[in-house]
Amino acid sequence: MISIGTPLLWTQFLVFVLIALAIDFLALNRQGSHTVSMREATIWTLVWVAVSSLFVGWLWWYLGGTGPDPISRELADAKALEFITGYLVEKALAVDNIFVFLMIFTYFAVPSAFQKRVLMIGILGALVLRAIMIFIGAWLISQFHWIMYVFGAFLLFTGIKMWWAAGQEPDLGNNPALRWIQRHMKLSPNYDDEKFFTVTDGVKMATPLFVVILLIGIVDLVFAVDSIPAIFAITTDPFIVLTSNVFAILGLRAMYFLLAGMHERFHLLSYGLAIVLGFIGIKMLLIDIYKVPIVWSLGFTITTLAVTMLLSLRIPARTGKAGTAFPFSPKRDDGSTEEK
Repeated sequence: MISIGTPLLWTQFLVFVLIALAIDFLALNRQGSHTVSMREATIWTLVWVAVSSLFVGWLWWYLGGTGPDPISRELADAKALEFITGYLVEKALAVDNIFVFLMIFTYFAVPSAFQKRVLMIGILGALVLRAIMIFIGAWLISQFHWIMYVFGAFLLFTGIKMWWAAGQEPDLGNNPALRWIQRHMKLSPNYDDEKFFTVTDGVKMATPLFVVILLIGIVDLVFAVDSIPAIFAITTDPFIVLTSNVFAILGLRAMYFLLAGMHERFHLLSYGLAIVLGFIGIKMLLIDIYKVPIVWSLGFTITTLAVTMLLSLRIPARTGKAGTAFPFSPKRDDGSTEEK
């Protein structure tokens, strides 16, 4: 499999990400547990978008004839476009991910001051998981070309399933993973600051925060299964696949707090994501018959998402059904409880 990822490029990318994570962690530790304001979320979202833009700009410069190890301007243009398209697709899919996070936080009445650290842990887990799955996917594609048809069929099926489920209220209470956790772990009904385990009446129990971490990890896995094939439909270069994924995930925490209060406004966005996934699935199924230009994929994705977001603002949302209640009502940081 052809890739622009030289040992030097991989090293530079790794250093870049580690520095970005270190800055993010330093800011998190200095601020401590606190409720993230809309202003803070907006600033950090813009920072991560700027960082991603700087990276793709640097990559384009590095490959395009003016960097220290030039290859060609044509290749630089192609790779930059692949990165931007992949980044946009992953960002779009991350929005659906964010709405599921919001449902989990609301269901477990997670205090807003704790959500920031929980998301940071979830993002680290997602980075490791995506890297592993991307390299496995790249190896499979290099060894078995027909796996592209499997990915395409899976994405088409996922798009149809997402369209069918759009607008329906998820029933977290009947989620198999949550029911398994309830059966196999002793769960405390109360939060104990940001601890994952606590002792109640001499018995060690998992706090609701630990359950939330587990569920977010499962959500990361499920969404990775959808998004990894989607990015391989845009490019099979492991370097572009991984870098676009990583930069899309790095800004996930800030984007969550920015969009958490807007999920009802963009209630039709899931339909747009379903259309995008279906389009990408068909694109993969036709890969040996007709290769859809990257520019077309980028234009289709932007147009579809923009149209569904505009329609969301014009068409009122339907009221969904409430999910099944959790067997206990976690206490908030002010000591009160929220009945589900």
